[in-house]
Amino acid sequence: MITTYKSLMAAATASSALLLSGCANETVTSETIADTAVQAETVEQAGLCLDAGPQTPRDIASTYGLNSVSFDAAPPPGEMNLCNIHTHTNAEHKGPGFSVFVNDSDFGGFACNATEDLTATELAPVEGAYGNVQPGDTIEVHWVHTTCDTAPGEGLGACVPETCSDPLLRVEAQVFLVVNDGSAADFTELAAVRQSGGVWQPGAIPASTGEPVTFQGSTTGPSYTEQQCSPAKVTWSVRPQCTKVDINSLHAWAEKGNVFNETKSHGVRQLVTAPELLSPIE
Repeated sequence: MITTYKSLMAAATASSALLLSGCANETVTSETIADTAVQAETVEQAGLCLDAGPQTPRDIASTYGLNSVSFDAAPPPGEMNLCNIHTHTNAEHKGPGFSVFVNDSDFGGFACNATEDLTATELAPVEGAYGNVQPGDTIEVHWVHTTCDTAPGEGLGACVPETCSDPLLRVEAQVFLVVNDGSAADFTELAAVRQSGGVWQPGAIPASTGEPVTFQGSTTGPSYTEQQCSPAKVTWSVRPQCTKVDINSLHAWAEKGNVFNETKSHGVRQLVTAPELLSPIE
């Protein structure tokens, strides 16, 4: 989820919590106190930004988290306004279907497990308007929703307009393996926008890639780390398996001029692994 909108950071409410020990109902011994002190010292040495609430991205296969900051879950996406769609290269999250670590650069992250199984035809290069994506790449697509009365537009500014205070945000996420194959998913359909029931909605989000893993987190993007956290509070739903998308449809989406003014894929925030920065997944 891109992070360039300054007002979002200013508007987000930062809070702090640290759950280092589960011994509230146990006998507290000198060993327990010592262990807790060691954990606290380790956290302090790591410089973790504990006052920002739970962070994203994460390994969605792990439910473990020690960050006790909680906030109201966003409504179902069908009751919210779709405000932005964008992509990241590679996957920011790690999941069962996208667990191949690429590198720790701004365009690192994780690749779909099936990348090595692509055919020469699927990998045939093609030039187009969506500049920095090629067949064989993995992308993570974010459909961002807001409770604000707003229309789809460019960046997170469309999701948190100045006329809207304390919005709830939700991101529906899907990881794709990009191929040169017209029979793969058509991104122009996936990224279409329409009005339904008085709110803006996406044209389609894949429904065959597993039950979404839902958790509380933040915005993402390469400007954030475990020491420089996002203060925004976001409800996430990340689907656990990859599916293929046609590169030609990505180029067509950019070439015809989409309402989000997206012409390239964004960088990734490296995986958040410190339990103190992760919310527990129920």
